[in-house]
Amino acid sequence: MLKDITLGQYFPGNTMAHCLDPRTKIILVTLYVIALFNASTVYGYAMMAVVLLTCVRVSKVGLKVLVRGLKPVVLIVVFTGLLNLFFTAGDPIFSWWIISISWQGVINASFMVMRILLLIMGTFLMTYTTSPIRLTDGLEQLLNPLKKIKVPVHELSMMMSIALRFIPTLIEETDKIMSAQKARGADFESGNLMQKAKAMLPLLVPLFISAFRRADELAIAMESRCYHGGDGRTKLHVLRYALRDYVALALGVVILVAAFIL
Repeated sequence: MLKDITLGQYFPGNTMAHCLDPRTKIILVTLYVIALFNASTVYGYAMMAVVLLTCVRVSKVGLKVLVRGLKPVVLIVVFTGLLNLFFTAGDPIFSWWIISISWQGVINASFMVMRILLLIMGTFLMTYTTSPIRLTDGLEQLLNPLKKIKVPVHELSMMMSIALRFIPTLIEETDKIMSAQKARGADFESGNLMQKAKAMLPLLVPLFISAFRRADELAIAMESRCYHGGDGRTKLHVLRYALRDYVALALGVVILVAAFIL
C-alpha cells in the first residue's frame, strides 16, 4: 500500500508536458479544477476525462501509474459515493427500513466519484511531470504580487517544495521500519480495523525520530550554504514563457468555456 502512494514523485522526461513552464501547468491545473467542478452533465465529465487521457498520453507517464496512485484514497472515494447515494433526496428506486436510494442519489454519487477521481489524477499528473524545484519556482513567480502585502511568498513556496520532496522519502522510511518490525515478529495485517490501527502505533516513534533527524540535517545543510530566505536570491534557470505555453493556456481557456457551455 505504501508503495502505491506516488504523490510528490517526479518522473523525468522530455515530453511536451515536461517542457511546459511550471507557471503554465499550475494555471492549467487551476482551470482544470474549475472546469471539473462546473461540469454537471455526462458530456461535461466525458470531455474532462478525454482531456485527462490526452494529457496522460502526451506526458507518457502511463495510465497505470495514475490508477496505482488512486489505491490509497479508494476508501475515501467509496465513502463519499455512499454518502451521496444514501443521503440524496429524490424519487426512490429502493427503500428498506431507513435506507433509501433514489435516481438522483445514483446520479450524484456517480458524478461525485468521477469528479474526485479526475481531480486526483489531474493534480498527480502535474507533480509527475514537474520537479519540486521548478514547481516551487513557478508558484513563487505566480504569487509574487502578494509580496507587496508582506506575504512570505518565498518561504511558503520553499515549505511546499520540501513537503513534496520528503513525501516519497518518508514513505520509503516507513516501509523500511515496517519490514524491520515484521522481521522481529510484528503483525500489521491480521485482526480487525482497530487491531491493525494499534499495530501501526509502534511505527510512529521511529518514524517521528527519523523525520526530525532529517529535518535537522536539512536545516544544517541550508545554514552551511548561507541560506537566508528569498531576499537577493537569483535563479539558475530563469522561467520564460514560450509559444507552447501560450498555446496550452489558450487550450485551457477553451476547455473551461466548453465546460461552462456543456
